[in-house]
Amino acid sequence: MMANVTIRKMELFDVNHVLDVERVSFATPWTTDIFYQELIDNKHAHYFVMELDDKIVGYIGIWIVIDDAQITNVAILPDYRGNKLGEKLFGYTVQYAVKMGVKRLSLEVRESNSPAKGLYKKFGLVAGGIRKNYYTDNGEDAIVMWVNLI
Repeated sequence: MMANVTIRKMELFDVNHVLDVERVSFATPWTTDIFYQELIDNKHAHYFVMELDDKIVGYIGIWIVIDDAQITNVAILPDYRGNKLGEKLFGYTVQYAVKMGVKRLSLEVRESNSPAKGLYKKFGLVAGGIRKNYYTDNGEDAIVMWVNLI
């Protein structure tokens, strides 16, 4: 499966396919307008799509401000999870951040999302705090995780 995987910069024409991933991955998915705003207006935003045999199966977003970075979203289509695609996509983004001079990377993850927390720990992220009632769909807390890259 990995042989046919490519990761590239997200383009405007990818938004509809990314929305397909978004809608099946999150209880409160982002809208078309949010993605367009991120791609067009946010100079700090960098988004990438993962394709398998020319089909978008995942995506990731990162904001880079000076030497700090924040992962905004990361998702893989449910049928493709468990094949280390998320690990490959996250690893690509970490390498990109390092090339961009990022010193510290952070993100929020649902307290209940053990698979994601396990993935992030593989890259050295550690829990650094809690954002109480962070998720609007159910009031779940978010664990803030971070890692020093340099």
